[in-house]
Amino acid sequence: MRKAAAGALLVLTLLYPLGIFAALDHVAPQWLAGALVLLALVRAVGTRQGFWYLVAAGAGVLALASWWLGDARAVKLYPVLVNAVLLVVFGWSLRCPPSVVERLARLQTPDLPAAAVAYTARVTALWCGFFVLNGAAAVYTALYCSDAIWALYNGLLAYVAMGGLMAGEWLVRQHVQRRQGGHPAGSAANE
Repeated sequence: MRKAAAGALLVLTLLYPLGIFAALDHVAPQWLAGALVLLALVRAVGTRQGFWYLVAAGAGVLALASWWLGDARAVKLYPVLVNAVLLVVFGWSLRCPPSVVERLARLQTPDLPAAAVAYTARVTALWCGFFVLNGAAAVYTALYCSDAIWALYNGLLAYVAMGGLMAGEWLVRQHVQRRQGGHPAGSAANE
């Protein structure tokens, strides 16, 4: 039951841009903002992860802006918020190791060699770059593009780009492992 609820919350979070797009002409932005805060709070409480509490707090700020301005743009900035929080979390982990990707790698390979730790730091930095670029695209689509373009980018293309980065990293990791005898990159980044 708990896994089903977590899965449903994940799907709702991923489909957020498409849901907002479908509802924009039918629901006032203030109510969409309230639903956004509720979703973020339920996700935070359900996962008990600090990341989602930060997202929920940011969603609250966006909701207040939406209520104050009566404008859907604040609601459309939610993907920007998620990218910003991920950038802070991943970036902070580079400053105060272990990196996020190293922690994930150690779930499969607890005893990572130094080369794998260095690799995971580079992958974490790569993700930081992704969050900057993806967040910038999310800002641009929220402020300057039609609702349809915003939903297309944030509800599909951003996920395709994320999947491409994961697949590319996996291919690079396989190459590095083969070249260096099978272990140096460990299971570096099963994001």
